[in-house]
Formats: sequence, structure tokens, C-alpha cells
Amino acid sequence: MLCALQFRLEESPMKIMNIGLALALWTTSFTPSVIAAQAPADALTPLQVATTQQVVAAEISPDGKHVAYVLSIPRTPWEEEDGSSRTQLHVLDNDSGETFAFVTAESGVGSVRWTPDGRGIAFLAKRGDDEHSCLYVIPLRGGESRRAAKFEDRSISGYAFSPDGTQVALRATPPESEAREKEKKKGFKQEIYEEDWRAGELWIATPFDEEVEARLVPVDGHVSDMVWAPDNRRIALAVAPTALVDDSYMKKRVRVVDTQSGKVTCRVNNGGKLGHFAWRPDGSGLAILAAHDEHDGAANRLLFASTSGAESRPVEMLGVRERDEHGVSWIGEDSILVLGSQGAWSTLDTFRVEDGKAVDRQALLPLEGPVWFSFSVSKDGAQAALVGSSPEHPLELYTLDLRTRELARRTHSNPWLDSLRLARQEVISYKARDGLVIEGVLIHPREKRGAGPLIVCVHGGPESHLPNGWLTRYAYPGQVAAANGYSVFYPNYRGSTGRGLAYLKASQGDPAGKEFDDIVDGVDHLIEIGIADRDRVGVTGGSYGGYATAWCSSYYSKRFAAGVMFVGISNKISKVGTTDIADEEYYVHALKRPWDNWDFFLKRSPIYYADQGETPLLILHGKEDPRVDPGQSREMYRHLKLRGQAPVRLVHYPGEGHGNRKAAARFDYNLRALRWFDHYLKGGGGEMPGWELEYDLHLGKGEVEEEAQGI
Repeated sequence: MLCALQFRLEESPMKIMNIGLALALWTTSFTPSVIAAQAPADALTPLQVATTQQVVAAEISPDGKHVAYVLSIPRTPWEEEDGSSRTQLHVLDNDSGETFAFVTAESGVGSVRWTPDGRGIAFLAKRGDDEHSCLYVIPLRGGESRRAAKFEDRSISGYAFSPDGTQVALRATPPESEAREKEKKKGFKQEIYEEDWRAGELWIATPFDEEVEARLVPVDGHVSDMVWAPDNRRIALAVAPTALVDDSYMKKRVRVVDTQSGKVTCRVNNGGKLGHFAWRPDGSGLAILAAHDEHDGAANRLLFASTSGAESRPVEMLGVRERDEHGVSWIGEDSILVLGSQGAWSTLDTFRVEDGKAVDRQALLPLEGPVWFSFSVSKDGAQAALVGSSPEHPLELYTLDLRTRELARRTHSNPWLDSLRLARQEVISYKARDGLVIEGVLIHPREKRGAGPLIVCVHGGPESHLPNGWLTRYAYPGQVAAANGYSVFYPNYRGSTGRGLAYLKASQGDPAGKEFDDIVDGVDHLIEIGIADRDRVGVTGGSYGGYATAWCSSYYSKRFAAGVMFVGISNKISKVGTTDIADEEYYVHALKRPWDNWDFFLKRSPIYYADQGETPLLILHGKEDPRVDPGQSREMYRHLKLRGQAPVRLVHYPGEGHGNRKAAARFDYNLRALRWFDHYLKGGGGEMPGWELEYDLHLGKGEVEEEAQGI
């Protein structure tokens, strides 16, 4: 899939800045002093969005008494050295509600899990004089972190403790050979595209005993995930033929391996995409999240596979229904806990397993609540930790008593949010032109003034969806735009997840067809009910959402007054020839190759309609994007530029890939997109605003100087 470009919330803390000066970025026609006077003092600002903190992972202890969680803290633009967000390890005492910071080092932590005995918390990090990522464990009751496993010549990229804690499986990629390193030093740095990959390997080590050398378990293919069986001997692996991204998406399969002999004891023939899997407590089989078949765009179906034979074909546990599953955990020999989506809402249900089928559903939480990102369950199945967001806050830690169903929010990572007044957010539905009911999320203008400017935010994938949670990020204007008079609409057009297999497949073989008509039909609905001004509609999105933006700015140009396209597709023919997921494009999107019908692919390309392009378009792209080649943005830019019918600007981000990771690039993106919309949807339009940004002003650093000059 084209990265769903959720523009991950994991990157966000915050400092409250001078609100008036921050809002200066919203226009090019007023002086900063005028904007400062107009700015609501209780509105969310771009700098606050850039520095919002959030909980991105949580693991409950085996006894359910503590929760280890990871807090993501973005770097403050301009003030700190640029980079991606830092990650800290914190621990919640489930009884008292107190939280404690355990690891706050600059290097950050990853892959946080409890040791099987619950006495320590494991994580991956580079600490001290480490040259590579190692496995560390920090005691729950206090003390320094101890290194549990390391390699001298490579990083550990994944790990899993055996249930009895005496072994740890390690995933690592071998280093380049000495001969290759010597060649590079002499200037021979050529890269052999899609051939010089190195597979992720499986190693078995003894924790905390570096004197005992780790043992390589030969696996035919690239290992990406590992789950021990209850017998402490077998291990279930996710294995792809190569380390190439396309194989990881489309050809990853479950293999059960005996860790002593290295023999594959069971091959699970799941078809298509593969997600998470978990052993049944008696070791007789696996609950698996995987695709229904090779044409299913997401690994959101719950399957069960017996592991008693050499070959196993999993069966669907829940059958066809209009919802998806995202997480599963066994809470007894015959019971499972399943996290899922039903449209824009989250579901959390328990099921009894009978003959490979899930029956007797019990809903634990009502639909209209936080939307859940992940969960973890205690060993006895009585307590759970969840990570979730709501329209009022980004991802936070919650705990749930599975016996009483008592849910409690446990972290408040951004207390300053309580002082802001946010706009109303709701789930809406409407009928597409062919009668299909489409759902989306709408953020209303904070101050309702009748029909006004609208920004449509289109998610990527398309096998993704935007739930009714926190929807304000560096690439989604959300509450910042709402505070400045905009409605912001997030359509979950056909092809989105959350509504079952049939809805997801409804867009296949028809790129830019009914799926993007759904977006325009949503705009018409908002115009009809008095939300949107027909002449002031903008569109934005990344990845597949960038494709939609390009399409709406060309084919549907007369309907959109401004567009902001991010890492998007403009030429469906050259996209296939330059992406690292051409097979995924074929199996779950187009269902045909370009040479099957060159004309079809050309006419589903926004550049084909560039002569219709009258929409001022801002195009942004990471220069190192392997998924959607930056040439896609250059093609769109050049075709529009040559025609000269509408303003167009192209911005490249060096060092960034399919979505911006670093603080400065994220902040820059947010400022440029917001200014572009203000200029063309609220301002005078016409010539483009200048390409320079006054970062000092946007960061609140120009206040003293301006006041001194009487501005």
C-alpha cells in the first residue's frame, strides 16, 4: 500500500508560544500586528502541533500491576538540533495511577516489552559506547539498565523472549563483507538495485550471558517477526522471500520453526498480506491477522491456523462482515480479545473460539469513545492497557479492567490542551452518486459563520481510514484551520478500511474513478447543508491522498480553488516503473499491468488532464522517497508550469522519504500548506505568496523587535 500517511502522531509535544505571532503565518496580506490582534488566545497553533507529545506504545506487565509506555517527544523547531522525535520509557503504577520516567536518554528507546517474569522492561537502544543497537533490560524496582544481548558487528532490529525467559530470539541483518567495505573505501560505491539486499536472520541467545555466543538458526528468506510457542521450543516467524518492500507486503508467510533443529514444522499458507499473530495458550494453533486473499488490500481479517501438521491453510474466524480487525490476544484457552474498526469508530470485543471459529461476541466498550491504536493484556486476561486518541487529545495511555469494564485515562501528555477551545468534530455520512453510503469525519469551524471555506483532507493507502480521533497533524490542518474559520473534512471514500472486505475492494481496478467521485460528492453534500462555500474549497493529502489532490486539481479542477499535494502520484504509467511496490499496485489496486491497457493507465493519470488545471497547486515531496518517486511531483509541476494556467510551486525535502520525519521539515510543510490555503481560500489569491518563510516570526521570536519598532 502507499503508506497510509497517517503522518504519525508519534511526533508531537509542545511549548505554548506567543499565540498572536504564531498566527501571522495565516496570511500574506496583513501585517503581523493585525493578525496578532485577531488571533484567538485559546486557539491551537502550528508550533503547538509541531511539539505535541503522545504515547505511541504501551505494554502491561504480566501481573497487570504496571504499564510500560513510550512517550514520543518531537524536537522543537529551530531551538533544538533537527531530527526525528525522541522516545522515552515511562512506567505507570496501575493501582496508584502514578507514573515514573525510567529511560529519558537522548538516544531513545524502541521495541519496549516486559521480561517474562515481569521483573524488568526490555528495549532496544544504543547506549554508552555501543556501535550498534543492543537489547537492554531495566529492573522494575530500580537500578541501571543491563545489556541482555548484543552483536559486535550488527544491530539487533527485533527480539522475543521465550516464555520461560531462558532464551531470547534476535533478529539482525548481517553486515557487508570486508571485501565490500574495502571496495567502498576505494570509491566503488555502486548500488545494485534490488539485488544487494541482505536478509533479516534469526539468532537464539542466552540473555545476560555474552560469553555464550548467539546461535544462528538458518531460515530460507527474510525474517521480520517472531513469536515463541508456549513450549519454549518452537517459534512462529513471518518470512518473506527477500527483504524487498514488495515481498514484505505481498509474500510474507508464517513459518513455525523448531529452534533446536532448525526444521520447519509447519508452513501456514496464508494468502496476501500478513499482520500480527499470536499462539493459542495450548500451542495447538495461531490466531492470525491477514488478508482474505491476494487481492485484499489489508491484513485485517482474523484467521485461525492449526500448527499440528506440516502444512496449514488458515480459516477465517469471523467471516464476512462490515468491520475490520487490527489486533488480537488470547485471554484463555478458548477466548480471544480482538481490537477492530467499525467505520470511524473502534471496537473491542471478546470471543469464544470453537472449532476454529469465533463465537459469542461480547462488546467490552461502546462505539462512541476513544479510537484505539493498540492494546496489551495481562497474563491472566484481567487487565489491559490501550493507546488511544479522541477529538480532544492525541494518543494517550488508558487502562481497562476486563472484568468490570472500567476504563480510565492514565496520561495527560499535553496539559496545555485543557486551556484551549477546540472546534466540534463529528462523524457524518452521505450518499455517493451511485447510492453507496460514504462516511467521513468533519471538523466544524470553531466560530460558525454559515457557509465558509472548506479543506478536504484525503487519506493515503487507499487501504486506510481516518477515525474519529485526533486529526490535527503536520500534514492535516485540523483544529488549527477550524480555529481560523475553516471546515475540515476527512472522507473515508470507497477502498478505505474499517468497513469490511467488500467496501475495501469496491475501488479496485478503477483508480481515480468512483473512489475520487466519492470525495466530490462529499463536498457537494457539505455545500448542500450549508457548511461549505462552493467557491472556496481546497484539497490536500499525501501518498494516495496526494494522487487524489492531483486528480481534483486537474480532472476536477473547476471544483477546487486550491490544492496541496504531498508525495503524490501524477502518472500511473511511470509510477509502476519507479515504485518499490509494483506488485502491490497490481494485486490490490489496479488489478492490471500498464501493458495490459496503456490507454487506461494514461487516462487515470492527473497529468493527462493538466490542460484543465486551473487550481493553484502547491506540491511537496521528500527527495529520497522510494515509494512514490519524486519524479511524480516533478512531472505534475512541469506539465502545469508549461501550460501556465494556474500557479504551481514544487518544494523538495532533502533527506526525507515517503512522509517527513524530521521536525524542521514537518514544521515547514505545515506553515507552507496553511499559508497556501489562506492565500487562495481566504485572501486575494492571484500571484503565489513568496517562497520564503520567516521562521523567527512563526516561532514567536520576532515579538520584541516588532514591539520596539511599533509594528
